[in-house]
Order: sequence, then C-alpha cells, then structure tokens
Amino acid sequence: MKNKKNIRVVILNEAKRSEESQLFLSRFFLCQKDKIQCFRSNGSIILFIFSLSLIVSLASCGIRKSVNHLPDVKKYSLEIPEINRINDSTFSFKQNYLTKNKQQLWELYIKGNPLQLGYNNGALTQNLMQKQEKIFFSKVENFVPSKFKQNLLRGFLKWYNRKMYLNVREDFQAELYGLSQYSSDEYNFIAPKYLRNLYLHGAHDIGHAMQDLMMVGCTSLAVWNENTEDGDLLIGRNFDFYVGDDFAKNKVVELVEPENGIPYLSVSWPGMIGVVSGMNKEGITVTINAGKSKIPLTAKTPISLVTREILQYAKNIDEAIAIAKKRKVFVSESILVGSANDKNAVIIEVSPDNFGVYKVENTSRVFCTNHFQSEAYENDKRNLKHIAESHSEYRYEKLQELLEKNKKMTPEKMAAILRDKSGLKGVKIGYGNEKAINQLLAHHAVIFSPQKKLVWVSANPYQLGEFVCYDLNEIFSDKRVKDGSFARSELNIPKDPFIDSQEFEAYEQYKMMNEEVQKAIEGDVMLAEDFLAYYQSLNPDFWLVYYKSGKYYYRLKEYSKAKTEFEKALAKEITTLQDKKHIEHDLRKARKRCR
Repeated sequence: MKNKKNIRVVILNEAKRSEESQLFLSRFFLCQKDKIQCFRSNGSIILFIFSLSLIVSLASCGIRKSVNHLPDVKKYSLEIPEINRINDSTFSFKQNYLTKNKQQLWELYIKGNPLQLGYNNGALTQNLMQKQEKIFFSKVENFVPSKFKQNLLRGFLKWYNRKMYLNVREDFQAELYGLSQYSSDEYNFIAPKYLRNLYLHGAHDIGHAMQDLMMVGCTSLAVWNENTEDGDLLIGRNFDFYVGDDFAKNKVVELVEPENGIPYLSVSWPGMIGVVSGMNKEGITVTINAGKSKIPLTAKTPISLVTREILQYAKNIDEAIAIAKKRKVFVSESILVGSANDKNAVIIEVSPDNFGVYKVENTSRVFCTNHFQSEAYENDKRNLKHIAESHSEYRYEKLQELLEKNKKMTPEKMAAILRDKSGLKGVKIGYGNEKAINQLLAHHAVIFSPQKKLVWVSANPYQLGEFVCYDLNEIFSDKRVKDGSFARSELNIPKDPFIDSQEFEAYEQYKMMNEEVQKAIEGDVMLAEDFLAYYQSLNPDFWLVYYKSGKYYYRLKEYSKAKTEFEKALAKEITTLQDKKHIEHDLRKARKRCR
C-alpha cells in the first residue's frame, strides 16, 4: 500500500511542473487543499479500483470491440487531396482553402461528403493539427512521464471510452477517420490515430466534469426586440476554456459545406470537428457553457458533437431540441440556441440523468453562465450548491447590470460587454478574476447576428483583438468562390484599447511572475526581498496575489507577515465560497502561530 501511495504522490508532484498550467495549479493546490487531502487519504482505494478496472478491461469483449472498431468508409467516394501551397500561410485543394488573415485567424473552407471533409481538413491543416497535438499531449507527458504510467493511462483510456463509438454518428466517425490520417505518429503510444482523435473530442467534456479543478466559466447572452437597436436577434459569448497560451494561438474559423445538411461556421482549433461556438446558414447558433457535473463513469456522446449535429441538421429551435434530446451525453452542459427563423433563443440544459429547456417569458433576453435555470433542475442539489458557492451567479448578475446600462444593443456594445473586466457596480476585482465577464483567459469570443447571417470572431489575445466579421450568405455562395475572400472587413469591430495599456502589460508580467511565486510556495526557489511587493503591484485588486504571498511567508515560518497577507486577501472580492474558506482556514493557522 505504501508503494501505491508513493505513486499517487509522484503523480501529484509531476503535475506541479507543468509550466502552461500554473494558473490552474495555483487554484488546485492552494484553494482545493481539502480535496487533495481526500485524494491522498483515499489514494490506495482509488488506485485499487483503477487497477481493477484495467484488469477487467483487458478481458472485456466491449473493450476489444471499441479498440478494434473502425468506421465503414467504403460507401463514400474519396479523392486524396493534393495540396497546392500558395505561400507560407495559404493552401488550397480545388475549392477547399486554408489561409491566415491579417488578424492572425486561420480561415478554413472545406466541402464534400463526410470522409472527404475529414481528408480535406486534415490535408490542409496537417501542420497546425500536429502542432496542436504536440501542445496538448506534452501536458500528458509532463503529468505522466514514465512508460509504466503511460501504459496505465492507455489502458484506462481504452476502458473509459469503450462506449463512445456507439454514441457517435457514423458520418462523424467517417469524418474523424479521414482527419486522423494526417495525425502524428508520435503519440500512438496513447492510442491509434483514429481512436485518439475520437478520444480528444471527449477531452472537453472531461475538463468540464472536473470543473472544480479548472479555471473555466463561460458566459453567453442573447437579446432581441426592444433590447437591440434594430430589433433583430443578437448573441454574444466568451469561451473561457484555457489550456495555455500556446493552445489558443492557432484559432480556426471553419467554414464547412457538407454534402448533406446545412453549411455552417464554427470557431475552434485545428483537429476539432465538433462545435463549441457556431452558426449555420439557416441562422441557428449554438454555444456551450459547462454546468455542475459529477465525474462520469463512462464516455458517451461528446457535447461538441451534439452541437455539431444541431448546426448541420437543425433549422429551428424545435429541431435543435429534438436532436439534443435523443443524444446520450456524459456531462452537464447548457446549450444556448439562437434561431433566425424563430427570432428567439432558448437554453437546452442536458446532463446524463436529466433534460430541460429554459425559455424566457415576457422578456426578450436570456443569459447563460454556468448554472441551470429550467424547471427540470430547480430542485437539483448539485446545481443549487453550485449557484451558492461558485462565481456563476455573480456573472449572471453582472450581465443584468450591464444590460441596464447598455440599451438598444449593437454588435459594438456586445463586444464591450464581452470585454468587461469589472465587478458589480464597476468595482475593481483584479485582472483574471473569474467573477468578471472577461477573465482574460478566453480561447475566443463570438458575436452572432442570426437574421443577417453575420458572425464576428475575436482575434488574439483573448477577446481583446479585433472582431473579424463573416457573412455566411456571401461565404456559401458563388460570390465567395469568385473573389476568394472570406471576411467583411468593413464591418470589423476594432481591438480593445486595453491591449495597448500599461495595465495589460502589467497583467501579462503578473502571469509570468505567478509561476515563480508558485515555485517559491512549493519550496523550489527563494524570492528576492522586494519580489512580492512588485508582484502585488502588477495586479493590486486581485485577492490571489495576497493569498499566494501569505502562503509563501507561511512556508518561511514568517507567520506575522503571512497573517497580514491573508487579511489583505479577505478584503478583496474573492472568487468562490471555497476560496474564502481556504483563506480563512490559513489565517486561523497563522494567527495561532503568532501567539
């Protein structure tokens, strides 16, 4: 049992060394201490169950079927793409096209049957996709560096994802198969190419299931009628999914014209055929926000493939609801669906054991953060606890406040809301605080005008760069083919002036110094005498800089200084109830030591 516990501790220690995950780790190791103790005390039990599941999986017929499964692609015609390299950032194959615009967004246009879509996507984005794989799986290697543990991980993935292929449409599987032919061989130790691509589409869901251990808090809203300048439906969203700055560098605006179904636009990253933010040519929009979810026991339909199906096959809200209802998901998620044909928006709330639809009455606006609002979840204990303890309700109230100040919404006003960094009543709560609408970690932000078929996509960094406008009526027409352009540049929304401010420069420096402070807390380095004062000056309204300073002083046994820093942290706007409890706990310990 001692060896098993040691393995657990080694894994935890290796997780600390991931450079790209310092923001996540600071929350995990500093603010989730009680959970870590729980993991440690039950580590042998968890490892036993984990090992048992692997042994069972090796003999399981279901595992063998899933590992050996390949989709039937013989029914699809295929032309292996021969890519024409126009320059370093522009590639084509017949009408399929990949280019990088001046705002550094990649624009991908593909068309064809499911298998051809996958091949066209993979052939055009191969370098980008393999780079994205490397960024993602380098984290896996940092967390699990030994070959022995990698074998355990591989066995666990086979067992955990054994039912996924049974819950994914055959045409999507064919598309993933085509895409996977251009994946790297470097990570075949995790899973073969096709299976690995399938598994990756469930990684987003697992991240949301482990939401307590992640910095994620997406925000979306829809307004129409009296709430917009022209009365049309207008939707905005921040996708606050952070896997490191490198992961977010290569954003892709995918323009997909499938052989069957409705053409659509999706914003994501290379190698992703699912949809996290998108709109189809009929004016159906989808955005996803994580709900409070228990850790699932087996993977089923990834939520991004549910929303992909809605975009490709739904023309109105009723059809979107019907699609969502028939799919078995394995996490809790809110899907905000807007519809040009209905001139309305609803929130479809899905979970493994429940289903609800939230429709507003007597109003023309709907807000979505990270808790459920429909009658189906009004007595859900997990959801009620999440509302009380998380930052979701705070951001919901902030949206209400901002809408009161911004009458008659326009795309420009929507962008300003998505970029808002303040707390309630305009209070400064620190940059990077999850209570803000703009947490300065978004992978992207998007604005939809469904009736006009217009989409605005934010350029880096976060949602601060220029919002580039795309007109789906033009893109999916002969006009786009003739002139070769995608964006409606004259309708772009300018970048946020905050990018050029000293405050933003200080925030970026704070992020880098955060890593050094974390190392110091763990005992790896010693900080210079004036280091913490400068560190705090870079983000003076954020509670975390004082809490981490207190943790550092406590490790040095300078309990009086630690006490002072913990008291400063408590005077700030703290992100969650759990965060506050951890600070109060550490303050009590420091006070006792001061006596």
